[in-house]
Amino acid sequence: MSGHSKWATTKHQKAIKDSRRAKSFAKLIKNIEVAAKMGGADLSGNPTLVDAVQKAKKTSVPNDNIDRAIKRGAGLSGESIDYQTIMYEGYAQGGVALLIECLTDNKNRAAAEVRTAMSRNGGAMADPGSVAYNFSRKGVIAVTKSDGLTEDDVLLAVLDAGAEEVNDRGEGFEIVTEPHDLVAARVALQDAGIDYDSADAEFVPGMSVPVDAETARKIFKLIDALDDLDDVQNIYANYDIPADVQAQLEED
Repeated sequence: MSGHSKWATTKHQKAIKDSRRAKSFAKLIKNIEVAAKMGGADLSGNPTLVDAVQKAKKTSVPNDNIDRAIKRGAGLSGESIDYQTIMYEGYAQGGVALLIECLTDNKNRAAAEVRTAMSRNGGAMADPGSVAYNFSRKGVIAVTKSDGLTEDDVLLAVLDAGAEEVNDRGEGFEIVTEPHDLVAARVALQDAGIDYDSADAEFVPGMSVPVDAETARKIFKLIDALDDLDDVQNIYANYDIPADVQAQLEED
């Protein structure tokens, strides 16, 4: 499953350049707006909004921006938002499956930009359903490793809260739940005094495809091109990077 969460097992996620920071902020703000629109501005009654705000704060989005996004989404500022979620399916190099989740106010623009990015970077669009069947909607919580925190500590904290598995991802731990158990697992972590980085409903692949270093580099280039698009919110893939390949990539 190591490829499912925006290439979380590679250094690429940590090496976000300043030039992409604004795009990252915009996507996090959009998540907050949608969560507030769907469940209201009260964090105590809107767990989806809690997770969206937490993720934005972890990425250093200013509090003023967060507050304005909540008010905008909840309709408290006189502004209106109208986003729709669209999922595109495709293939990257090596037969790696891609799910490309867009949140957009212009479906035609999103479709055209995704197709262009795919064709220019070695990807191929796929028919609806031809890729999605390999992915399941799951709750995924990311916990950064800290001094003394072990996999057993994390597992003990979330075991009775519906956690299906806890995986060691090198720099952190990944907790996988059913979507409806995501909030309970997050609360269980907090009750145990364990800080978490993000808690999201994501698409997790059932089967993964091992890739070599050359293929991985091409996949990352394609994913970077897609992620640069304003309408693209999340990219899920089923690549798997063996330890020896990971070592090669870290030398780049």
